[in-house]
Amino acid sequence: MINLFEDNIEETAHLPLISEKDLSDDDVLKELDQLKAELSDRVVVLGHHYQQDDVIRYADITGDSLALAKEAAKLSKPYIVFCGVHFMAETADILTTGKTVILPDLNAGCSMADMANRDDIDKSWEWMKSCTSEKIIPITYINCAATLKAFVGDNDGAICTSSNAKKVITWALNKGEKLLFFPDQHLGRNTCFDLGIGLDEMVVYNPNMRFGGLTPEKIAKAKVILWYGYCSVHQGFTKDQVVNLKNKEPDRTVIVHPECSFDVVQAADDNGSTAYIIEQVQKSSPGSKFAIGTEINLVKRLQAQNPDKSIISLSPYQCLCTTMYRVRPRWLLATFRAIKDNKPINVIKVPDDVSKSSLVALERMLSII
Repeated sequence: MINLFEDNIEETAHLPLISEKDLSDDDVLKELDQLKAELSDRVVVLGHHYQQDDVIRYADITGDSLALAKEAAKLSKPYIVFCGVHFMAETADILTTGKTVILPDLNAGCSMADMANRDDIDKSWEWMKSCTSEKIIPITYINCAATLKAFVGDNDGAICTSSNAKKVITWALNKGEKLLFFPDQHLGRNTCFDLGIGLDEMVVYNPNMRFGGLTPEKIAKAKVILWYGYCSVHQGFTKDQVVNLKNKEPDRTVIVHPECSFDVVQAADDNGSTAYIIEQVQKSSPGSKFAIGTEINLVKRLQAQNPDKSIISLSPYQCLCTTMYRVRPRWLLATFRAIKDNKPINVIKVPDDVSKSSLVALERMLSII
């Protein structure tokens, strides 16, 4: 994970974990309730859909990463506590002015985001451009470090989300002849295929291999260059799971996130972003049956919120986002205590030059959609 706050390491370092010897779970929740009420005029808590219920209960606003960051930009309270992962808090900081954005646990990163770093992107970009005279437009999934958002901002590209990837990629391919999409190969592949681009027109650049494992001829021939990155959670779903379930229950709708692999998405009945999945469940008729291929905390929450429907996880295993799981009530309590003492910890501050270029990319995306 890229550390953008090394110069302020003392200011942003963790307080010691509030251990069970210090406070019981019940006492933690009790004090959290008290402090949240006491600081309600100064603090707003944002909670990503993948957070556990014991954290979501303290969220003033819930949503996906971009929706939460956009909400943060509208807020007037000086402290924003982002219960999510590192890149989400960075995005909130980029979109806000004069606010203090806090991530309860600095180790709450994203394995997919970490699969692409600025040095590797810069190196691959120069080599790819040397392989072709055609214009390459870089697009980054919002699940990435701010330095990569800045890269696309500086190179005529844009950011996308799983909700708007089709619109952004269509814009990119109208602007240039080729597309570089990072860090999630699966969202890129699934979206481009839906737009009518053949699998034989896509290649995968693996930063762990010399020249990404590609030849200049393959770069010149390809329409889409996909970065070798993926979401570890969504890799837990398989085509066999879909096939076996449909054989047993053909009337159960299988809906998966487009971060799932190509064969899973093709086998499923439907696919879409977290917001899309929630919408499809909520608007369905009583008695509807779903098998959902995404993070388990969201699936469980949909089960609780829709008791008139049958909702199960596509996978028999717990597809848990372990980095989201790092945000716990004890960390929230440490965060609130520090704010009360006017000594905030775990502050996420993106450098001004990176923030400026990232904002260009974000605003470009918003103008497209």
